[in-house]
Amino acid sequence: MVRVLGVILPDDKKIDYALTMLYGIGWHNVKNILKQAGIIKSRLVKDLNEDEFKKIIGIIEASYQVEGDLRETLTGNIKRLKEIGSYRGIRHIRGLPVKGQRTRSNARTKRGKRKTVGALKKEVWAKMEQQKSAAPASKEKSKS
Repeated sequence: MVRVLGVILPDDKKIDYALTMLYGIGWHNVKNILKQAGIIKSRLVKDLNEDEFKKIIGIIEASYQVEGDLRETLTGNIKRLKEIGSYRGIRHIRGLPVKGQRTRSNARTKRGKRKTVGALKKEVWAKMEQQKSAAPASKEKSKS
């Protein structure tokens, strides 16, 4: 197993897929990195030697912001938006979608599980009130 920038890459995977396991490196970036390093994308991680890994790491460190640095930058940007009170910052604070998505029928990932809120008929409301008042009375009887 090879460790690249703090992430362990699996030996039995192709290098193009394995590099996408780094936070901040996607398929398009992998294609550019491998082209610059002169490595064929179909090779397995275990088939690469140390010099090739040094080339890859050098290219990534020079051209891309990955893992902890990228996460730190993103959280700093969100914190700044919250502090200045921008619309996007307020949406982050409230836990709602930030980039203009609709919230009436979707946005379940951000808003969480549905909580049904609505009007009750008088009969249903009366039954609920009776059950609430009956519950404390039954507790008092059981205590004495």
